[in-house]
Amino acid sequence: MWWINLVGAVLIAPLGIATLVAAHVEWHWLLLAGVCGVFEVIYFLLLQRGYRDGDVSLVYPLARGTGPTLSVVGAMVLLGERPSVVSLVGVAVIIAGIGVISTAGSRTATRAPLSSILYGLGVGVMIACFTVWDGWAVGTLGLPPIGYFWMAIAVQAILFTPFAVRGRNAVSTFRTHPWVITAIGLLGPASYMLALTAVQLSSVATVAAARESSVVLVALGGAFFFGEKHVVQRLIGAVVVFTGVALLALG
Repeated sequence: MWWINLVGAVLIAPLGIATLVAAHVEWHWLLLAGVCGVFEVIYFLLLQRGYRDGDVSLVYPLARGTGPTLSVVGAMVLLGERPSVVSLVGVAVIIAGIGVISTAGSRTATRAPLSSILYGLGVGVMIACFTVWDGWAVGTLGLPPIGYFWMAIAVQAILFTPFAVRGRNAVSTFRTHPWVITAIGLLGPASYMLALTAVQLSSVATVAAARESSVVLVALGGAFFFGEKHVVQRLIGAVVVFTGVALLALG
């Protein structure tokens, strides 16, 4: 994670700095991006521990279903957005899908471990936190999405540095996986910068919902790439979550 954010911060720096200069950067923007960076680091730490503890096809759909649901609530309470009845029905459908996923077993037990469920829900809470915060920063305050998130990436690289130093294998990690690290370092931020740009064109609730269409693909990936069990129930749950996400987007 340190390498991914460091590489992203370095390679995206020219574009990030250019957009900040063009928008007449103000110093308090760094504070806003810093809070985003803290949320992201906590998110990634919980996500990594969740993947280590349980199945990807369990943790990821749980997180991605909880995130937009809480984001809608946060957007209503904090940003004054008013989702339609269809959106609220979508929230209910997502919760139902989460129930289907969380009652499936794991790779080592007939029931999903409570710790895995809690990690997934915890990740979802962090998704909601940075989604609403970032929506306020770029949607309400009008910060440039690319420059804003580039600063957040740099903050993440700084915050992950102690982990890299303590691990003592940072150099060998990059030597072993240079292209993977570089690809994620570019594609991950690019994806989120597109989402932040979409927030300026739409609303936090709609964009947060649309981003979660990946749950079905990840549920399938957990079965095909990692040999995870109970894929049928999780896939059904993921499809239910995706249906709720679609209703949120339509609403």
